[in-house]
Order: sequence, then C-alpha cells, then structure tokens
Amino acid sequence: MKKLLLHSCCGPCSTHVINCLKDDYDLTIFYFNPAIFPEKEYQKRLQEQERYAKIVGVKVIEDDKNENAFLSLVKGHECDKEGGERCSLCFEMRLRQTAKVAKQNGFDVFATTLTVSPHKNSQVINAIGQKIAKEQGIPFLDENFKKKDGYLKSIKLSQQFGLYRQNYCGCRFSIRKEDVQN
Repeated sequence: MKKLLLHSCCGPCSTHVINCLKDDYDLTIFYFNPAIFPEKEYQKRLQEQERYAKIVGVKVIEDDKNENAFLSLVKGHECDKEGGERCSLCFEMRLRQTAKVAKQNGFDVFATTLTVSPHKNSQVINAIGQKIAKEQGIPFLDENFKKKDGYLKSIKLSQQFGLYRQNYCGCRFSIRKEDVQN
C-alpha cells in the first residue's frame, strides 16, 4: 500500500477526505497552516484534527507554524480579495512544504484536503500541486474532494463526531470580528 502524506487545514475538512483515501493508502495527516490566526484558533483546529485522527486511527504530523514566513510571502497582498493571489501563495507554501516533508520521509505521494471546500478553487490548488510534484519529484494526488457532495459529507461527519467547525479560512486578512469565537 502506498504511503500518502495528506496536508490538512483542519479536522472537519479532513473527515470526508480521510474516508475517501484510507482504504487505498497508508495515510498520515500533515498539519501545516502558517496563515491561521489568532494562535487560539490555530490550536483549536489542531486539537480537533488530532482528535478526529485518533478516532479513525490516522497519525498526525504537525510542522512548525512559521507565521513570519507566511507574512513575508504575502506582503503586498494583504488587501487581495478572498480567492485571489494571496490565497494561491498560501496554497503553494503549504503544498510545497507537504511535498518536501513527504519526500524526506519516504512517502510515495502527497495530497491536500483543501479541495473539499466550496470556497477554494480546486483547479488552482491542483495545478499548484502538479507544479510542485514535478519540481520535487514526488507525485501529487490530483483530486476535487468536493465532488459527489464531499463538502456536505464533511459537514455531516463533523456533526456526527461533534467537531468544531470554524467559520472563516483562518487567515488574518480574511477574518471579521464576528468570525473569532471565544
């Protein structure tokens, strides 16, 4: 069975994706999300990812958050609209690190949960993944996990397991006051 390193933004988004992949791959979750703000939100998402992974018996690797590298990368794009260039830079940063860790640790392929969200452009994400795969020499699993009601399934699974579902992507530049939960 091939070893797959799955970048995940949060537990809720990983639910359906894990279900899609767990029978075909030896799966490990890679939690690398330098854009998530504030720290309390980052920790809450990480805890929910770890909690769900434990339920389904999947290992989680957390990488250094590296928020300063993210802020440097998106400098000049702070006011970009959601889904714009800032988001593409963020996707690339996360997928590049996932590919690097996958290759260094003997994984056969890497993927991401990001395409389960209806708020994320799967074509953009998959194009970035394919570009990085060629550069790094490790295959990228090109999937659109929102197909066949994937997002709806992730919502239902999150409800079933009582997972905290955030109401914003996590980036400080897309946050609104009403998005931050106490």
